Amino acid sequence: MNTEMYQTPMEVAVYQLHNFSISFFSSLLGGDVVSVKLDNSASGASVVAIDNKIEQAMDLVKNHLMYAVREEVEVLKEQIRELVEKNSQLERENTLLKTLASPEQLEKFQSRLIPEEPTPESPQVPEAPGGSAV
Repeated sequence: MNTEMYQTPMEVAVYQLHNFSISFFSSLLGGDVVSVKLDNSASGASVVAIDNKIEQAMDLVKNHLMYAVREEVEVLKEQIRELVEKNSQLERENTLLKTLASPEQLEKFQSRLIPEEPTPESPQVPEAPGGSAV
């Protein structure tokens, strides 16, 4: 880095921040690093130019992220459509099976779904390692 042409620490810091920002955003987007030289005679304009470049880079990142989010939303919408379709098919199949089943089969099936009430037993106290209850 050639910082001899910058007279104040602020100019050097702006130059370094600019190079870091452009390198960072370019690496995120897979592009080439863009280099812009700052001129001492127009340091105010250079700061504005740097701000504009940073804003452009941030807009590129924002656009890239929005595109990625839109793609993911489309994938999720497709998965939802598939799941709704499968759910509808299973509901139709369930209805058909209920109509074809005999009352005895339905009763047997219902009894499997409802767990039997457990009989009240005396509470069990865990034993301590020594064999006595604590």
